[in-house]
Amino acid sequence: MIEKLVDSHKYNLWKKKLETNGMDLHRIDELYTRRNGHGEVLFSLLYTDATTPEGNKIPPICFLKGEVVSVLVCFIDAATREKYLLLVQQRRICDGSLTYEHPAGMLDSESDAASVAAREVFEETGIAVDVSQLISVNKDPYYPSTGTSDEAMYMFYCELELSSDEIRSYHNQTQGLVSDHEYINTFVVPFAEGHHLITNVNGVLLDFLYLKHVGDWDMMKNL
Repeated sequence: MIEKLVDSHKYNLWKKKLETNGMDLHRIDELYTRRNGHGEVLFSLLYTDATTPEGNKIPPICFLKGEVVSVLVCFIDAATREKYLLLVQQRRICDGSLTYEHPAGMLDSESDAASVAAREVFEETGIAVDVSQLISVNKDPYYPSTGTSDEAMYMFYCELELSSDEIRSYHNQTQGLVSDHEYINTFVVPFAEGHHLITNVNGVLLDFLYLKHVGDWDMMKNL
């Protein structure tokens, strides 16, 4: 069954937020919508006509994506205490280059961000992480691109203490769901080196939020 955009969770969540914040919505046109294999809305390109509480118009295009999660996975060498990042490497439409990112994914119609985060870590890295191992760094979601999208990001981290052999075993593993056009390789790298490979601002921010949360000021100063 094909889910109608106006019936989808993410559409109604976005619309309710706009109305709660006093926006007057005159028109919303669906320009393009992509759905998953179950017919559920993944994201949509919308043309809007809306007026602010101050009586002003705002730019009309919105890329509807909904709530998403991002998870920093930090390996800690049990012997040396050195920290490593487990990143996912894939090509992205932004410029076609190979990007290095933290595991991430969309909530779609779900409301438990931590459960989705644990599932995304498994799907993109092959590591089974329990929800209890995930630490949230932001109570309310952050908006990476407020001018063009409703994307709202919940960020987590988890620390896993492993032997050096176990850490190396997670490098260069093929992951991802081909049905969702995901062609992912895992990439294990020392923390500081991995930080400088990340080019998306969400990933850079999550690195700093993690280091602040665990009080690793020496690492933060060296980035």
